Amino acid sequence: MTRIRDVVQQAIAKGCLTLEAENKLRELLSQKYDLEDLNAFMSLQEAAMAGRVKQESRENCRIS
Repeated sequence: MTRIRDVVQQAIAKGCLTLEAENKLRELLSQKYDLEDLNAFMSLQEAAMAGRVKQESRENCRIS
């Protein structure tokens, strides 16, 4: 089972939050999650605000 922290780790490593990952996060956030996943999600938000992670839905950042 995929966890929020796994999706976040991949996005931060790639510097890109793909549409697929963004949709997966929406799905996972609508379910029960633990504090570690919440902290990971907050880290992703901080990385996006700092420009270290781009969102494919807002900019072209597709990684093959």
